Amino acid sequence: MSGEFLGAYENSVNKNRVIIPAPFKKVFSADAKETVVITMGYDKSNIAVYPKDVWNAKIEKLINGTPKDRNLCVILRRNSAEETLEGPGRIKISSYLLASAGITDSVVVLGEGNYITLWNPETLNEQRQKDLEVLRTNYTILDYELW
Repeated sequence: MSGEFLGAYENSVNKNRVIIPAPFKKVFSADAKETVVITMGYDKSNIAVYPKDVWNAKIEKLINGTPKDRNLCVILRRNSAEETLEGPGRIKISSYLLASAGITDSVVVLGEGNYITLWNPETLNEQRQKDLEVLRTNYTILDYELW
């Protein structure tokens, strides 16, 4: 199974193509074979990019899940495309997905653990401000400690 994707990298969008950063490419497992599935993100603000092995595990879980899970499976499949990394790690993103996430010239490639999301930089900054407010409101230094 592919490893954990952490970090954020800003790249340009050129002819509907986005470069997957080198640190992320290193995390792909041999089973993924540098193949990804690109689909809608968890809200209208981003695009989800799954290594093929992670996608297969996700779909298996959704198919065997609740009716809500199976419905999500249908929606994700209906709005997905399989792409193989080309050249230095470029992937082609559909115009529809780019437009739905508000991504034009620039994109932030964000590690989300076992998958990657693509964001409009301004939208991600707005989301980070919301995240910061949640942290300040709901958590203290003790929540960050190991024990």
